[in-house]
Amino acid sequence: MRDGALPVLDVRDLKTVFKTRGGEVHAVNDVSFSLRPGELLGVVGESGSGKSVTMMSLLGLLPSPPADVRGGTVMFDGKDLLRVTAEQLRTVRGGKIGFVFQDPMTSLNPVYQVGFQIMEPLRKHMGMNKRQATARAQELLELVGIPDAKRRLNDYPHQFSGGMRQRVMIAIALACDPQVLIADEPTTALDVTIQAQILELMKELRDKLGMAVIWITHDLGVIAGIADRVMVMYGGQVVEHAPVKELFSDPQHPYTRALLTTIPKIHGARSARLTIIEGQPPIMTGAPTACPFRDRCDVAFDRCAVENPPRYDLGEGHDAACFFDARTGEPRDA
Repeated sequence: MRDGALPVLDVRDLKTVFKTRGGEVHAVNDVSFSLRPGELLGVVGESGSGKSVTMMSLLGLLPSPPADVRGGTVMFDGKDLLRVTAEQLRTVRGGKIGFVFQDPMTSLNPVYQVGFQIMEPLRKHMGMNKRQATARAQELLELVGIPDAKRRLNDYPHQFSGGMRQRVMIAIALACDPQVLIADEPTTALDVTIQAQILELMKELRDKLGMAVIWITHDLGVIAGIADRVMVMYGGQVVEHAPVKELFSDPQHPYTRALLTTIPKIHGARSARLTIIEGQPPIMTGAPTACPFRDRCDVAFDRCAVENPPRYDLGEGHDAACFFDARTGEPRDA
């Protein structure tokens, strides 16, 4: 990561709404963040916090209807991705921005050989002929650590283990040397050993290729080992954003602190129960007019129920959307 470098991706005030029979669900609410070249941004939060929907909104991957991206800007390579043509967006998607989906078994086409699926973006975006694409596909499988890559190009997804299928998905995402790679919980369905291998692979690829990475997860333990910065989401909005060491050493939002307490400890009494966050995430049936975490918060007060807090700048690239100042133990000034 180069400090001071211009962002390769800059998102401002992104809003996404789902139209349902029961009314509108405001899934993404004024989300803003930037990503610098070579940086790894971790995006964390419970299921339903808006992590995946935010990233899929950037690339037009949500079905419309019911999804409606209602506002904001997504600046990439001098263009606003929310306002380019469908053909221009297809050129960016899979070419300059790669996406690794959560479940490789449903993301890979079961009736095509993996070699064909890796070669497809190479031929579409890079203009390679079949021989060139085959050679590059073999290189990519070798890059992601699949042995006997030449032979395995002819195998189908069901002939790979879960970890190997995820490596194939990473190879497809890397095929066109993207400037940005978005990985949506790519290790969730894998066992701990394979998860560690994929994490190590991603660190090696980022260092080797110099690409920027957005890593979506609900696991703060994963983020601690790979991220430069962390963005915590709740209720479809960013509640805290900080360098990874700062977030773990000085968390400022009650939700972040609650998440950190849920990380299992390897020391302590065997009878100790795992910590949980009481309550459920909100269903955002309207634009937020109050703090979405207030009903589960141990420091909430009257103002939290009538006003949605802005993101307060705490210095050193750290901000938090909370009216309560954890450093002083007092409410912030109005």
